[in-house]
Amino acid sequence: MIALFSDFGSADIYVGQIKMVLSKLAPEVVVNDLFHDAPNFDVVSSAHLLSALSVNFPPGSVFLSVIDPGVGSSRGAVVILVDSWWFVGPDNGLMSVVAARHSNVKYWRINWRPEHFSQSFHGRDLFAPIAAWIAKGEFPSDKLESMTELSVNFSENDAFSIIYIDHYGNSFTGIRAVNLAFDREILINGVAVRYANTFSTVEVGHVFWYVNSLELVEIAVNCGSAASLLNLRVGTELTII
Repeated sequence: MIALFSDFGSADIYVGQIKMVLSKLAPEVVVNDLFHDAPNFDVVSSAHLLSALSVNFPPGSVFLSVIDPGVGSSRGAVVILVDSWWFVGPDNGLMSVVAARHSNVKYWRINWRPEHFSQSFHGRDLFAPIAAWIAKGEFPSDKLESMTELSVNFSENDAFSIIYIDHYGNSFTGIRAVNLAFDREILINGVAVRYANTFSTVEVGHVFWYVNSLELVEIAVNCGSAASLLNLRVGTELTII
């Protein structure tokens, strides 16, 4: 399986072009549109989101991951093997949170450049072919060079900020729920937010935090928008009290 993670947007022209390359090179491989609305250009928030979204995939899955504001620059391109899961994308920190949270990790630099190569679309021309070959069991060793670490590394620690806001206004934090006790409150934009088990346990219009389906701490409002109520955006910082 190949899982696609990007900030390309679901309605634009880019995802279809990547899937065209994958279907040509690995027609038998299942392609999963994991997420294409990651925060635009925000590598740090997206790195934490990718770490949360990549759990529970079958061994051997390949995550073609592209949040790449530095496309066309001198930034590297990499393949990472984390336990039995593969990650292909830019060496800009996007995959570093996943790597930092595991001990069995291997790294390769992508040295290959195809004959037809757009400087603004490495997702299609560089990362997609590499991901396709790996997914169908043809490891492209002639196009890769082993390396010992990534060029850009973010900490394995949680991000004490908003990393994603869905269309309801529910606001995902970068805090893994296992690291926050239920009796703690979140202070964000001057408001102290208490824990509740789920939406139906609080009154309509009230704000609370809970453990979402990704096992992240999420700030929400019952039948409302936490983002609107608290004036939140991706990157808004928070404090635990």
